Amino acid sequence: MKNIRNFCIIAHIDHGKSTLADRLLQFTGTVSEREMQDQLLDDMDLERERGITIKSHAIQMSYSNNGEEYILNLIDTPGHVDFSYEVSRSIAACEGALLIVDASQGIEAQTISNLYLAIENDLEIIPVLNKIDLPGAMPEEVTDQIVDLIGCPQEDVLRASAKEGIGIDNILEAIVKRIPAPKGNLDAPLQAMIFDSVFNSYRGIEVYFRVFNGSIRKGALVKFVNTGKTYHADEIGVLKLKQEPKNTISVGNVGYLISGIKIASEVKVGDTITNADNPCGEAVKGFEDVKPMVFAGIYPVETNEYEELRNSMEKLQLNDASLVWEPETSVALGFGFRCGFLGMLHMDIVQERLEREFGMTVITTVPSVKFHAVSTDGRIRDINAPSEMPEPNTISHMEEPFIRAQIITKSEYIGPIITLCIDKRGIVRNQMYLTSDRVELTFELPLSEIVFDFYDKLKTISRGYASLDYEMIDYRKSNMVKLDIMLNGEKVDALSAIMHRDKAYEWGKKLCEKLRKLLPRQMFDIAIQASIGTKVIARESVKALRKNVIAKCYGGDITRKRKLLEKQKKGKKRMRQVGNVEIPQEAFMAVLQLDT
Repeated sequence: MKNIRNFCIIAHIDHGKSTLADRLLQFTGTVSEREMQDQLLDDMDLERERGITIKSHAIQMSYSNNGEEYILNLIDTPGHVDFSYEVSRSIAACEGALLIVDASQGIEAQTISNLYLAIENDLEIIPVLNKIDLPGAMPEEVTDQIVDLIGCPQEDVLRASAKEGIGIDNILEAIVKRIPAPKGNLDAPLQAMIFDSVFNSYRGIEVYFRVFNGSIRKGALVKFVNTGKTYHADEIGVLKLKQEPKNTISVGNVGYLISGIKIASEVKVGDTITNADNPCGEAVKGFEDVKPMVFAGIYPVETNEYEELRNSMEKLQLNDASLVWEPETSVALGFGFRCGFLGMLHMDIVQERLEREFGMTVITTVPSVKFHAVSTDGRIRDINAPSEMPEPNTISHMEEPFIRAQIITKSEYIGPIITLCIDKRGIVRNQMYLTSDRVELTFELPLSEIVFDFYDKLKTISRGYASLDYEMIDYRKSNMVKLDIMLNGEKVDALSAIMHRDKAYEWGKKLCEKLRKLLPRQMFDIAIQASIGTKVIARESVKALRKNVIAKCYGGDITRKRKLLEKQKKGKKRMRQVGNVEIPQEAFMAVLQLDT
């Protein structure tokens, strides 16, 4: 056990985590030149296309130092704020972390956020200054920033270039010397924590775990503490580039377990594995429960695909533990699911993965956040969707969630960023200069204002230089109303939204205009209305397609033409009563791109 090192790589998005992981794998000979490719651990098509890490990836390496053989268990983590739950799970399975900072960009918001996560878990931090070969690198300046942040001596900051392979041997040496060996008792009952799982259509659910006490043997009867289920460990092994079966995995190590589990709900990430005949005294203290920030409905396009979508969601949840969902129904869309996401990128990725990995075509409704409706008798009710909003006369007031946002940017963009945040009903709380031209701004903002396009706008006005990290603080009293969209007098619940009264008129007007362009013309007029309660605040009309019924009347009495037009008018009126409006998928997505 003294020769095992468990560590993860944490950094802001695009600071070179995956590239560094590639170099470590090459340097330790874990991967042959023939198998090597860029972003080796990012095995999803989506990750490669977007150039981001979405999932944590565990892999084991062997490394020789001073005649001793070491086992290094590496977990590469995502950098985007929406996937911070993945990072917290990886940190729970490690004793140390490599903190990567880009020498040309310096410390950014997610660097600080992930660092605090690691420090809370008592991890040994090894700071690494990456990309020192770039022409725009500022090694001295950024080293000072790291020293100020962590409080370590300057010589502890390692300099490297993952792309060029500079300084990789120093990093491996530091991992062996600075990160402590795992603690634990080999003779104690088995105590292992599940930190990830994946669905394999041939072998059932594969569980990834870290052993804290005891050891697990192939063929043993194991028990999952939280669910109380027992299974036979049909195959156990370590996670090299390909899975490598073993007979025993002992304390301190990381491995996988296959026991033919077919039902997705039986595996919970954070659960404890122990022996069925000699169980451990208590479960491992896992990580905190996930707190979804954004809620949206996901519905199958074909209503008969509901069960198939449920199975797909269960399998996806195994691989993405931060996805939360429950069944719901909508008048317009039928049966579907109300899902909780950590942010808009997370929602986008889930929708894309459902389509690619499971072949499901889905409709996503307007995203919303969780509000509190305080009734006149003082009871608080959670509102996750506009359809759950009670009647206005039963509510004394509404409360909306507020977040504390940290934005790190160059000082020249302070003005536009403060304007953007104030426009989103934000309050400036703090402004702190990290260096002469980098500043950290702290705002308190309503969460409902930032779920749509805040991050995109922030990146645009700062030319990509601003970085954002946020955390929930509390719920505050606010003047929120439910905005309904009606087509021909019928409410379309999937297009409803809860928003601040001051913004409702502008939002309703824009949405009606957008829907007028997107709805296909019918044989009858379609009235598109936005309303708050019974008061209509905006209206647009989609004109009917008309056949020219008076084309055959050349000359003659006007009454002939009028008679034909009146007949057509009656037909249109009857058609409007029986006709229903087909709403295309683009109309549901229109809400997300109102400003474009």
